Amino acid sequence: MKTTLTKGKDNLVSISMVIPAAEASSAYSSAVSKISQYINVDGFRKGKAPRAVVERHVGVDRIQQEALEILLPKYLGQAIYDNNLDVITQPAITEYKFELGKDAEVTFEVETRPEVSLGSYKGLDVKVEVPAADGEAFDRALNGFLTQHSSMELVLDRPSSETDTVVFDFDGTCNGEKIQGGSAKGYALDLAHSNFIPGFAEQLVGHNIKDEFDIQVTFPAEYHDEKLKGQPATFSIKINEIKQRVLPELNDEFVQKVTDFKTVDELKADIQSYIDNQRESIKKINAENTVFKAVSDSTTVEIPESMINREVESLKADYQQRLSYQGIDWDTFVKSQGEDFNKNMIEDAKSRIKNSLIIDKISKEAEIKVEQSDFQNKIAQMSGAYGVSPQEMLKQFGQNPDFLTTLSQQIVNDKVREYLVSNNNIEYVEVKADKEAVEA
Repeated sequence: MKTTLTKGKDNLVSISMVIPAAEASSAYSSAVSKISQYINVDGFRKGKAPRAVVERHVGVDRIQQEALEILLPKYLGQAIYDNNLDVITQPAITEYKFELGKDAEVTFEVETRPEVSLGSYKGLDVKVEVPAADGEAFDRALNGFLTQHSSMELVLDRPSSETDTVVFDFDGTCNGEKIQGGSAKGYALDLAHSNFIPGFAEQLVGHNIKDEFDIQVTFPAEYHDEKLKGQPATFSIKINEIKQRVLPELNDEFVQKVTDFKTVDELKADIQSYIDNQRESIKKINAENTVFKAVSDSTTVEIPESMINREVESLKADYQQRLSYQGIDWDTFVKSQGEDFNKNMIEDAKSRIKNSLIIDKISKEAEIKVEQSDFQNKIAQMSGAYGVSPQEMLKQFGQNPDFLTTLSQQIVNDKVREYLVSNNNIEYVEVKADKEAVEA
């Protein structure tokens, strides 16, 4: 087989090949036989029509195209292998000459992977910011746990406080008119976590059950209702109930009742372990992201416009699917994002492509392989996150032909990032809430 390569712009490669006449004729005969199996020709059973009848019925061009589809997997694969091409698109036939008794000439075009010029990716000195240890994290977590198991009790002997939940009736007016949707009865509002108009919850503090009074508020300038933007309003209030949150007493009996632990100390140890693991997880993610960014910043790659366009379309398809699940119209969403939406999509696409190319390049240079144990560990990790067994996870995703490919890509991505962290010099720098940096 004679092959000629012509490199064009944007990583396009044109491959012209000559296929021996004998093999072309054999493929043509196979194509006739294949086509005859599914066409109906009067006077003949399926698969029994002579070549001349099939040619008249479907046309010689159709048979030639079928013959090329039979030939190309073998010859195309050989051409790609012989010329060491890293192909990223399906080949497209651009020209062919096919005459029985003569060598077939076929030209097709493919897009190859852009060349990546990696900078240094080993032995770098990289500073990684990590959050400083939070001395109040344990107390917040323990209080959150107790709050989950707290109870709400009626308050009868005092006015409402800023930490209470108040059950009340309200009726709102603005400029002398009733506010649409601005009234309710028996509404419960947690005064410490109110999402009402600014100033509303604060004016419910200090009142007793059965108190009736008016409060004055001003709607925010960015309020969604045009009639109410920046307008003053009056709400008539009647307090029906006041409730306070009562935390349970923290003792071994309580712990045994609501958890699998036996003692308060065991519960506290578990909370501290969770906090420590969270901090280590953040530390690991920050290290991977910081090192990868350093490698990316020193890497150059020319990304073809066609590749960017395909990625943008893929991003849009993902967006549309997620929005459809939420019942959001795509066109409405795009308009709400403003003029920079498409520009941001293009930049996002470029970043994703570049990251993917870098990971692919490093994985090859560092000879990073995906082992069977990697798949098993990843499945176990995913099954734990979704709360199902590994067997059920495999059953659910096994029906998706792209699942193993996607999973393999995720594993390679993880292993490359771990490789970069292991092969560079990381200096962790603690960053406090006030942005003061202290070397760890």
